Amino acid sequence: MTRPLPDDPPNHDYDHDRSEPTGRGRTLRGRRPRSERHPLHRPRPLRHRSERLLASRAIRDAIVSLAGLVGRPVRNQSGAEIGRLVDVLCRWTGGETYPPVTGLVVRVGRRAAFVDASAIDLIHHTEVLLRDARLDLRDFAPRSGEVTLATQVLDHQLVDVDGVQVIRASDLYLAPVAGRFHLVGVDVSAQSLLRRLGPARWRPLPTPERVIDWAAIQPFGEPAEGSAPEVRLRTTNAGLERLRPGELADLLEDLMRPERQSLLESLPADEVADALEEMDPEELTALLREADPSRAAELLAEMEPDEAVDALRDLHRDEREELLGAMPLRKAAPLVHLLAYSEDEAGGFMTTELVVAAVTDTVGDVVARLSEWDDLPDELDAVALVDEEGRLVWDLPLMKLVVSPPGTRLGALAGEAHPVSVDSHARVDEVAERLVEARRLSVVVVDDGRPVGRILADDVLDALSPERGRLHFPRLLQ
Repeated sequence: MTRPLPDDPPNHDYDHDRSEPTGRGRTLRGRRPRSERHPLHRPRPLRHRSERLLASRAIRDAIVSLAGLVGRPVRNQSGAEIGRLVDVLCRWTGGETYPPVTGLVVRVGRRAAFVDASAIDLIHHTEVLLRDARLDLRDFAPRSGEVTLATQVLDHQLVDVDGVQVIRASDLYLAPVAGRFHLVGVDVSAQSLLRRLGPARWRPLPTPERVIDWAAIQPFGEPAEGSAPEVRLRTTNAGLERLRPGELADLLEDLMRPERQSLLESLPADEVADALEEMDPEELTALLREADPSRAAELLAEMEPDEAVDALRDLHRDEREELLGAMPLRKAAPLVHLLAYSEDEAGGFMTTELVVAAVTDTVGDVVARLSEWDDLPDELDAVALVDEEGRLVWDLPLMKLVVSPPGTRLGALAGEAHPVSVDSHARVDEVAERLVEARRLSVVVVDDGRPVGRILADDVLDALSPERGRLHFPRLLQ
């Protein structure tokens, strides 16, 4: 059946701007327990959400439960029953914050007939009234850009961007807005599940105590019959871009495989890489195995080298070789070098991203070089100074570099004591002891006296406590 989509409804600008700092960036390193990464990590109360359509009392009083409506009679203008409601269609790809209802699927005898939205007079809790009785009795098939709410959205996973959690749609709510019915909210409460399982008289009654405004939701999955719709992000990806890497990691862990892969494909590799560094090791291993090898290699190449090596160690040898072979040589070479070390040696958990400068360079030379670095490490706290043979002379704190005159030679800023460093084969307890003695945030790793990497204090903590798992908070309706 070929049916044109209706014209766009007037733009009512329902989606209010919620500008706030994104908080993005690699500010945390290592896959730590959630309790450490987010001490207050829990869904934010629904009553504190930004103003949305459901904030209107009139809209809340008019909402209709989709779960309660399915199977109810559909009547013509004279009140005669012409069939039973099977599903409600919404336009999904028009960019509307609140998807408009575009039609109904009605069971008439043995046929699934289509009723266009223009024929709907009223959607009530227990029935649907039509303004005329014209039906399309050909076999029903959804149009491109439409979804069937009862089949493809109800009981599927969704992401509540405001509350930063994965939820399951236990009910969907429709409401009339400017003369047309729209999908306005999703109910995630256990009470709604019980209502649907209870006596028939309970089912039509909405239970809006845990309703999330639809503007806060990003659905995931392919728009095939019987499955959840594909990812439909806002034009600026505003909802998901506001999430911190650790919050996005939580979502990736909570989503099931198809939805997780859809999310991975929808975001830039560098943003996903930040989140992967925060994931539980077992979850990350599963994610990399699920993903297309070329995409998995792309994501690993964007991760911090030490984090990428940790992930590669958890894969089988043939899997590691396949992913390394899919990377550009300049990205793969440092990872191969790190994999040659044992994971409990300094070289096994160091990062190869460090800044090296000659003692004959000036402060101005180094500052200019740093300003041209496209992907300057966020954790940079010092610059390794080397002599003409490339051997470590001093580890210059970044603050001292910043406050010194541009013409100052770096050699003049070096101290007289031995630089804070460890050998690439040093054990983790030796590295920890060296950091404590020097009271530094990081330590340079050397091989034959030449700097080859840097270890941060939190990398040492991760290496000292490899048995720590991540603490998972209870997941709503999981």
